[in-house]
Amino acid sequence: MDTVDHTSHRRHRRARALALLVPLLAVLAGCSESTGATENSGHGGEASLVLPDLSSVTVLGGMSGTVLLALGLVICAAGLAFGVATYLQMRKLEVHSSMREISELIYSTCKAYLTQQGKFLMVLWAFIAAVIVVYYKVLVEFAWGKVAIVIAFSLIGMAGSYSVAWFGIRVNTLANSRVAFASLRGKPLPLHRIPLKSGMSIGMVLISLELTMMLLILLVLPRDIAGACFIGFAIGESLGASALRIAGGIFTKIADIGSDLMKIAFKIKEDDARNPGVIADCTGDNAGDSVGPSADGFETYGVTGVALVTFVLLAVPDPAVQASLLVWIFVVRAVMIVASAASYLLNDAYTTYRYRNADRMNFETPLSSLVWLTSAACIVATFITTWFVLSESGASGHWWQLAIIVSCGTVAGALIPELVKVFTSTSSKHVREVVKGSRAGGPSLNILSGLVAGNFSAYWLGMTIVGLMGGAFLMSEQGLDELMAAPAVFAFGLVAFGFLGMGPVTIAVDSYGPVTDNAQSVYELSQIEDIDGIDEELLEEYGFEPTWDKAKLMLEENDGAGNTFKATAKPVLIGTAVVGATTMIFSIIMGLTAGLTEGIENLSLMHPPFLLGLITGGAVIFWFTGASIQAVTTGAYRAVEFIRDTIRLDGVTKASEADSRRVVEICTQYAQQGMLTMFLGVFFATLAFAFVEPYFFIGYLVSIATFGLYQAIFMANAGGAWDNAKKIVETDLHAKGTALHDATIVGDTVGDPYKDTSSVALNPVIKFTTLFGLLAVDLAVSLTDDGRGTLVHLLAAAFFLTSTVFVWRSFYRMRITTPLEDPGDAPLVPQPATAPDDVVADASTSTATTPNSSDEVASAGRS
Repeated sequence: MDTVDHTSHRRHRRARALALLVPLLAVLAGCSESTGATENSGHGGEASLVLPDLSSVTVLGGMSGTVLLALGLVICAAGLAFGVATYLQMRKLEVHSSMREISELIYSTCKAYLTQQGKFLMVLWAFIAAVIVVYYKVLVEFAWGKVAIVIAFSLIGMAGSYSVAWFGIRVNTLANSRVAFASLRGKPLPLHRIPLKSGMSIGMVLISLELTMMLLILLVLPRDIAGACFIGFAIGESLGASALRIAGGIFTKIADIGSDLMKIAFKIKEDDARNPGVIADCTGDNAGDSVGPSADGFETYGVTGVALVTFVLLAVPDPAVQASLLVWIFVVRAVMIVASAASYLLNDAYTTYRYRNADRMNFETPLSSLVWLTSAACIVATFITTWFVLSESGASGHWWQLAIIVSCGTVAGALIPELVKVFTSTSSKHVREVVKGSRAGGPSLNILSGLVAGNFSAYWLGMTIVGLMGGAFLMSEQGLDELMAAPAVFAFGLVAFGFLGMGPVTIAVDSYGPVTDNAQSVYELSQIEDIDGIDEELLEEYGFEPTWDKAKLMLEENDGAGNTFKATAKPVLIGTAVVGATTMIFSIIMGLTAGLTEGIENLSLMHPPFLLGLITGGAVIFWFTGASIQAVTTGAYRAVEFIRDTIRLDGVTKASEADSRRVVEICTQYAQQGMLTMFLGVFFATLAFAFVEPYFFIGYLVSIATFGLYQAIFMANAGGAWDNAKKIVETDLHAKGTALHDATIVGDTVGDPYKDTSSVALNPVIKFTTLFGLLAVDLAVSLTDDGRGTLVHLLAAAFFLTSTVFVWRSFYRMRITTPLEDPGDAPLVPQPATAPDDVVADASTSTATTPNSSDEVASAGRS
């Protein structure tokens, strides 16, 4: 490992470089996620790590470690081929032209959104490249070639996140119209198989692409530059994931709320083609529920792998054991891809056999069986692979302990979705309690019941995660200290690794949701039922008579299953971020305590800065969730304002494409503005707290992980409960347009930013803060050691003041600026004098008020 001696000359250069570095870093939060775990012996972080010789590893049968990893590349190639094959199959599936036109319009707006985000990313990447040059060339004094490697791999990592996002929206927007068309045949099986296959293709491509890049770094590039490659790769992943996840979450909920409120305001049906917000809502389904999770998942798998690599190199003293463990980690990852694919094929064959001729099916059942089957297959594969790889290594006596620890995480990957279903499924007693409360007390009891579901879910899921981590800790106590320092930390990292083991399936069931949601919208927007002679056309060209009512019912039921399983992936990802953060925090501790040999007493409640840090983290988490909801609130206000002024319900059959695209532009504008403000607030807070005192910052990291875990679980599952409560009213009770339906819509609009903006954004925030903190602490400690402690504290104060400016701006520059009372304005969401003919509602049950004159209706935008 390279080390940098601390001469007086370099001290002055660091101080001068810091003056250049700070303004550059201020432009972009997230660049330093790349630092992963800082190398213990000097500055430069992961870029200074040197890999052991992996070819020295020999497994049963005499096969070398590099050969095994090369076989992993073959598996990855097969996974990528599966994704391409699925894409081609989706294109060939039959679909009516009216539905294809809508799905292509959705795709074109998704392209416009992603293109805009791509330009934004490139601007941010330019600043990242400048930061890399300043820090690693000026401060650490890497050679230009090594700096160029970091820059190049940052671009590769960003391209990986971005390309996975593109692939996801392309496959999903092909699948949505095919699902909508398949529903007309009246058989439920295709409605399950198509979205699951599209989701599985995204999962296979995502995991295979990420693992391919990691394996190429391990196998192809020289060992002494692997650390630089990992750091650059993580930079790009973090940049792509953070921007796409946070902005996507804001975008989708602006569009969703703007579209939903029109149902109350004008008493129009779900996905009414005359509502210009519906296309934006469909775009948001992909931006928030496909693009965001895909990029986030890509980064999560990469960062977790880098964290484990770093731990092994820091905490394991024997190079031979290092090499064996690294080979084992990546071979297990490749084998789990095979296990996931095999489980999917087996589950698909059984589901097809069982439901081939069925007229009804519970769409959640085969998804649940897939998750459990994959979990079992991955556990078996983990034990076999671990024994095969490690039985002749220096860790041979501990192979079964390592396999059990990984399996704790794999069990969590199946158990957590089951627990989430208890609070979010359409058959859940908690969700039905929300419906009952809505019937008796309207929106008030609806919201209170949803809050109850979210709070209870945080308890049960929290206890489950703690129990599995506790089991991993007990297993790490069974002799792993013979191999490494802090074996419990490695165990927690392996639990996160196990969480992600069944990755293709986790991504698949998550991606199931946006397809089923879009399929409903495509059906309504296509207006296929109103096409002259459509029944005869379908019989002549496609050979079947359509079942209109049954088709709509099945689409809504399938959307309920999609809502449930979208909710199941959120706690898995946030749990991974929190558990994996433990490994990253360990890297900071190793550097501060000189390899756990000094200053350990500061990691105690008796050290006041550490205690203060524990208290501080919660404040930032609660600000961030409020700021993200505020961005949605203001954006939704602007979207509703535009839709109110442009919607035409008489004399037209659908909204103009120009109006629909304008709503997409509004959503994109507020998504980017909100993301940048919050990002910079978190960024400067991280710098400030890292410069205050190192152990204060460690307490802060522990705090944001803990508060973030429970806040994210609570918000995600409360939102899921509100979402499916509305679905029960629509599908089981057939009560659209009633006061009960209005109450559940209100609850759903509250839950939208809960589950799809704030909760999911906490995942990249926790990872960013922890990873960026590695660099920030390194800078602060270096300056303090150079006798510049006063400067460090002055900078901490300056950074904190800057952070508070962005905290202030996140409300006062994002708030709704319309005067509180302006008689000249029409109500934001006025009620029409009469409901449109197509509304299935009992007007006597509605508690909504209506305008007093036709002038008010006209002022609301109806012509």
